[in-house]
Amino acid sequence: MSIRNEVSDSPTVEDQILDAARSCVLDFGLRRTTLAEVARRAGVSRPTVYRRWSDTRAVVADLLTREIRLVIPAMDGAGPARVQLVRAVVDVAAGMREHPLFVKILRSDPDLLMTYIVDRLGTSQRAIVDRVSLAVAAGQADGSIRPGEPTHIAAMVLLIAQSAVQSAGMVAEVLPADQLTTELEIAVDNYLAPR
Repeated sequence: MSIRNEVSDSPTVEDQILDAARSCVLDFGLRRTTLAEVARRAGVSRPTVYRRWSDTRAVVADLLTREIRLVIPAMDGAGPARVQLVRAVVDVAAGMREHPLFVKILRSDPDLLMTYIVDRLGTSQRAIVDRVSLAVAAGQADGSIRPGEPTHIAAMVLLIAQSAVQSAGMVAEVLPADQLTTELEIAVDNYLAPR
């Protein structure tokens, strides 16, 4: 899967490199992926890759951002914002729990994600908070979401969903995937509901 340049159907150099990085990580795991192999698979020179990214972790961070942005749905305005937002959160969480790239990294090199779990927001997490903040504001305007600072509420929704994605395997024995989805939907819906 790749994002194509809006002007043409051919991939950009960045798309080619990110697609190659995705392929390498899925084939070898993060630890054995090299920028030289990414360049070879992308059909570009190593300096072309090194001009954009300093190391494998940097290219994979951008790859994860791209993959997460691809699964964030647009809010279409059909129905109350809370209903749309809850459905989007549940769908994205379910999609990320099964996303081959995310699963491979989570299982083979969780250290890459640790920075974005405990230390700081990554680009994709900021994009999620921004998108959810807009949905929260829309829900506050239509009365379906409780009052509060939209960014604060959005950050908490991110934490809830992120935990459900990253820790799903830990509780799988007592909370199977289908029930996890149901419980996540209830948790997010109740968190957002007007009091």
